[in-house]
Amino acid sequence: MNDLAIKNYLVEPIQRNKVEFWAATTMLVFALFSLSTGVSPNKHAFDDEGIVYHYYEHYFFPQLFRYVILYLAFLLMNFVVIPRLIAKRVLWLNIFLVLLTFVLLGILNGVLDTYTRAHLFSRFDSEQRTYEVIFQQSFHYAFRLLLIIGFYTVIKYVGLYLLANSSTIQAKYSMITRDVLTAFILWMVSVFLLLIINIGEEITFAWGLLSLSALLLYTVSFYSLIPKSLSARKPFMAYALKSLLVLVLAFLPVALLLMLLIGDEESAFGISFFNALFQLFVTVPATWMLYKRQAKGSEEVYVLKTELGKSNANLDFLRSQINPHFLFNALNTLYGTALQENSERTAQGIQMLGDMMRFMLHENLQQKILLSREVEYMRNYIDLQLLRTSASPNIIIETKIEDVIDDKFIAPMLLIPFVENAFKHGISLKNKSWIRITMHSDKKKLYFDVYNSTHPKSEQDTEKDKSGVGLVNVKQRLALLYPDKHELMIRETAEEFFVHLTIEL
Repeated sequence: MNDLAIKNYLVEPIQRNKVEFWAATTMLVFALFSLSTGVSPNKHAFDDEGIVYHYYEHYFFPQLFRYVILYLAFLLMNFVVIPRLIAKRVLWLNIFLVLLTFVLLGILNGVLDTYTRAHLFSRFDSEQRTYEVIFQQSFHYAFRLLLIIGFYTVIKYVGLYLLANSSTIQAKYSMITRDVLTAFILWMVSVFLLLIINIGEEITFAWGLLSLSALLLYTVSFYSLIPKSLSARKPFMAYALKSLLVLVLAFLPVALLLMLLIGDEESAFGISFFNALFQLFVTVPATWMLYKRQAKGSEEVYVLKTELGKSNANLDFLRSQINPHFLFNALNTLYGTALQENSERTAQGIQMLGDMMRFMLHENLQQKILLSREVEYMRNYIDLQLLRTSASPNIIIETKIEDVIDDKFIAPMLLIPFVENAFKHGISLKNKSWIRITMHSDKKKLYFDVYNSTHPKSEQDTEKDKSGVGLVNVKQRLALLYPDKHELMIRETAEEFFVHLTIEL
């Protein structure tokens, strides 16, 4: 792996550091908990030398301090020194920290060994010779610890490399997913930490076997055993029987492998038998539950994607419904203006209509546009309608629309349907009519109000019972685009129709 790849892995180490920190802390707690069992692996050495053994003096407290010291040394090297060495920052200082850690580990472990290995004082001729042996072995132990941390670092970055290329690996081997690689790396980390803590061979081998077997069985079950069992009459029973067969076939090979590693036949077969029981009664049902939960989650995601597709299609359909309504109204307005006056006002109306159609063809298809462009479109519409109504003294049009200076964005064509509805239903050439439109915004919200007069409709009016062009559509769009971020209030009296809209931009 080249220097550039390593630097890329070091750019965002926060999440990885959290995982490593809590893994190390868990191992520390596990090691401290082992002290509460009262088991003394060094008691027999004292008994052989005929020395009185005190559990707390000769084992509990020295091991307690040893575990904490090793934990702190790991945190220092893993999170401070090694990343700086890899990044080639302050090399001499960090090399000094490595040497200082080595010396302190050697001294402190030597001091603690004078308690846990106090039986050695009866083996040698002098105390000086005993101290020499204890501290010499202690510094060897410190050197091995630093080597283990070095191996751990290599494994970690190799693991990160595998994760970075997990897609390529999974393309060749479908079972080796990113999650499986992550779990395998965590397994290696936990085993190394147990080796560093030196909690005991049997416990370390038991943990390594249980966790690795669970990982392998989970992977095989998730991608092979369970899918092949789903077509059975009783899927879980079929899957459990297949898993039992795998565990039975693996029992003897696992026991033989442990026998070679531990050297104790009874312990090897005992750990292998316990491992088989653990996998059968814990890993097998847990994997089934995780598989079913993921299957349910995948089904929910599929349903959500389907509904989202329907919503997008519905939204596009609603957009397509809005535009033709206004186009027909605008053309009717221009037609009436052309009959009443000369071509100057008609040209002005056509120019405004061109700007508006340009808006609809381009910006209306975007998810969001500048609020200033929406306001400009609305003003063009109002000016276009004024060409038709300005000649009538009974029609009062009042607007108070603030200019938008900031770069605020809004979904297109949300405001115009209310204005269009006001002109369609609030204007009468026979009766006194009025429309009042106000709009202002602050940093986060837009406030929009439309008042218009209402008039009784004749029985011949085909739209007598209809609520207004675009109102139903705009309600649906608001619900889709601004869920829980808008407030729409519509009130109608015998003389007035009122709309108040607030949107969180």
